[in-house]
Amino acid sequence: VRLNDPQIENEIFSKRVFLGERFSYQVAAWELSNKNMTELRIRIESPLKEHIKAYAVANVPMDLPTFPFCNDDDYITKEPGLMPDLLIPIEEHNNVIEIMTGAAGTIWIRLDVPKDFPAGTYPITVSAEKITEDEIGSKGPGQGDGEYHEVTMTIEVLPIALPDQKLIFTQWFHTDCIATVHDVPVYSEEHWDLIDKYMACAADTGINMMLMPVITPPLDTMYGIYRPCVQLVDIEKKGDTYLFNFDKVHRWISLCKKNGIKYYETSHLFSQWGMLYTPNIMVTENGKTDYLFKWGVPSDSPDYQEFLRQFIPQLIEVFRQEGIAEFTFFHISDEPKGDHIATYERIATMIKPLMGDIKLMDALSHYEFYEKGLLDIPVACTTKIGPFLEHHLENQWTYYCCSQYEKVSNRFLAMPSYRNRVIGLQLFKYNIQGFLQWAFNYYNSRCSIYPINPFLTTSADLTFPSGDAFSVYPGRNGPQLSLRTLVFYDAIQDIAVCRLLEEEIGHDAVVQLIESEAGMELKFDAYPKSADFLLTLREKMIDRILTAKGVSQG
Repeated sequence: VRLNDPQIENEIFSKRVFLGERFSYQVAAWELSNKNMTELRIRIESPLKEHIKAYAVANVPMDLPTFPFCNDDDYITKEPGLMPDLLIPIEEHNNVIEIMTGAAGTIWIRLDVPKDFPAGTYPITVSAEKITEDEIGSKGPGQGDGEYHEVTMTIEVLPIALPDQKLIFTQWFHTDCIATVHDVPVYSEEHWDLIDKYMACAADTGINMMLMPVITPPLDTMYGIYRPCVQLVDIEKKGDTYLFNFDKVHRWISLCKKNGIKYYETSHLFSQWGMLYTPNIMVTENGKTDYLFKWGVPSDSPDYQEFLRQFIPQLIEVFRQEGIAEFTFFHISDEPKGDHIATYERIATMIKPLMGDIKLMDALSHYEFYEKGLLDIPVACTTKIGPFLEHHLENQWTYYCCSQYEKVSNRFLAMPSYRNRVIGLQLFKYNIQGFLQWAFNYYNSRCSIYPINPFLTTSADLTFPSGDAFSVYPGRNGPQLSLRTLVFYDAIQDIAVCRLLEEEIGHDAVVQLIESEAGMELKFDAYPKSADFLLTLREKMIDRILTAKGVSQG
C-alpha cells in the first residue's frame, strides 16, 4: 500500500483475516518535491480503530549484516548501513512522521482482531497531511492546509477464529540487561516495573515461555566475569543447611501469570559450553554475602552437589504451590558438544532423581544425548536437526542463533522478511513442539564483557549478525517493538492457519498444498525465496478453509 510512491509495485488494498488474527501492513509515503524534509500528520479512521496500532518505522544501524565468510546470497544486502526495524508508536511523535526527498517514510499498521468481533467488511483509511511552513511557524497543529493524501485498506473479517497458539516459544529474557540499559538497581521497584513491561511485550510477540533466573543464568559470560546478580532466590547457609527465601520467585511467577505466560524454564545449573564450573551463586554465611559458587568451582564439587540436593526439591515445591510444576522445565547447560556427553551424563544422573516429574531440556545438536536418555526434550539447531527428524520424536524442539546464517530461516536485519516468516511452515511440517531463540533483549558485547548501546550497535559490537542479539529496543519507559518481532508473529499465525486447515483435510494434505505452491520440498534448509509464495499460499489456504466449512465467499 502506498501514498504517492511511484516505485512500489504489487500494492495490496484488501485482505481477509480470521477472528483472533493480527494483521500488519505498511503504508509508504514518498516526497517528490525538491524540499529537503516533509512533515506528515497521520490520521487513521476505521470502525476497527480501537483495535489498531500505528508505528513509524525507523532505521537502525546494521554494523554486521552477516559473517564475512557467509556464502548465502539470500540477504537484502551484505553491506553495513541503515535498515528499517524499530517501530515507534506514532503517538510518541504527536502522530507526525518526517520523510526526506527521495526516501520513503513508512507507517506500520497493526490490526488485532478480537475473537468475538462481528464478521464483516471494514475499511481502514490512513491519511497523511503535509504540515505547512506557516503551521510550523505560527498556526499550531491541526490548523494547516497542506497537501492531503489518503489510502484505504478493506478488511474482510471472516466468521472463523484461529486456534490458540500451540507452539511453545521462548526467547531468553535477560533480566540483568533490563536493569543495566535502563540504569536502575536490580529488583528495585523501578526494575520490577520494567520487568513487567518487558514480559508484556514478550507475550505480545508470541512468547509463552519465560526464562526464570532462580540463579543468575550462566549464559554468554566470559570466564572470570560476573554479570549483575539477578538470582531470585535469597540463600543463607547455616552449617551444612541452606535456607531459601523464595519471595522474589513468587513475585516473578505472578508477573508471568499476569502477562499470560504459561510455561517456565529455570536458569541453567551449570556453566555454558562444557559444564566445567558452577554458576555464580550469591550466598549469605556468617553475616557476609558473597559468591559461594563461582568461576573456578568445578561442576563436580561435592559442596555444589549438596547444595543442589537441598535446593531443587524446595524449588519444585514452590512450583507446585504456584500450580506451574507441569509447565516448568529445567536446564543443565547450554549447547554442550559431542565430547561433553560423559560430563552431561554424570550431571544428569545426579540431578534427575531430584527433579521428580519436571522435564529436562537443553539446546544441543548431537542425537546421542537423547538416545542415551539423558534429557526429555532435545532442542536441536535448524542446521543440525536432521538426525532428530529421522527418529520422528514427539517432543522435538528446534532453535537458531548466530550460527544459522546460511540456507536456513533467521531474523537478522539483513535478511528479507520472508526468510524470517517461512519458519512457521517448516515448524508445522515437522510437528515441532517448541522454538527457542537465545536473545529477546541481550544488550551486552560478546560474553558480557561490557554493556552496549543497542541504538549504536545491533551486533553486540561486531560479534553476532545484526538482529541476532535482541528483538526489542529499550525505549525511555520500556521496550519498543521491532519489525522482525511482528514478522515472526506472522510465522506463528501461519502455523495456526495450517492447523485450522489440518482439521479439515489432514496434516499430509496441508503439507502437500504448501509444497505444491512452493514448487519444491520444504525443508529447514530449502524454502522459496519469495514473499509472494507466503501471501499466495495464505489466500489459497483461506479458500480451502472456507470451502471445507461451507462459508460462502465473495
